[in-house]
Amino acid sequence: MAESAGNGKREITCLIVDDHEVVREGIRISLSNAEHIRVVGEASDGESAVALTERRRPQVVIMDVRMPGMDGLEATKLLAQRVPETSVLIFTAYSERSLLGRGLESGAKGYILKEAPRETLVRAIEKVARGEPFVDPALMPAFLPGRDKDDMLTQREREILQLLADGMSNADVAERLFISQETVKSHVRHILTKLEADTRTHAVAIALRDAMID
Repeated sequence: MAESAGNGKREITCLIVDDHEVVREGIRISLSNAEHIRVVGEASDGESAVALTERRRPQVVIMDVRMPGMDGLEATKLLAQRVPETSVLIFTAYSERSLLGRGLESGAKGYILKEAPRETLVRAIEKVARGEPFVDPALMPAFLPGRDKDDMLTQREREILQLLADGMSNADVAERLFISQETVKSHVRHILTKLEADTRTHAVAIALRDAMID
């Protein structure tokens, strides 16, 4: 049974996992004002995270997704098997929404954006520590069927968007894909509508941010 912290709330022990020291430090500082949350360790990769969790048995692991060696999702899967009483909170960038499906399969209890305010992080930790699911409100559209922008675009639309990102004009795209310029314009209009973008440049920026194109 966890002891009560000075503010009357039950203490929650946490492990921070991220390959960037500055990120780990940022989380630690962010949580330092929450008296009922105690950081019991840090790890810079999935393998260390699993080993440390098995030793220290924190209630919550704040887990980065992309790390060298074993990534956060693989580590989460192992923790679900080996330390099921520990809840994993996936700590992700907005552009990594496409990985959330894998996160669900891995056994994570919650998902929070790296840019989330401190209050949201604390609330997320409290909820997953109780075994309740938590999804950052900004990530909710990615969990709704058919709402992910990547799913909204057809293969042809993604192809055209990639060519636009490469600096091609409508005429260049038409010539490359053996279609008319009118067809290209029609596709571009659909892309702008689906991505809620104002211009082609805006659409390309959104697509790059959300990792739809390279």
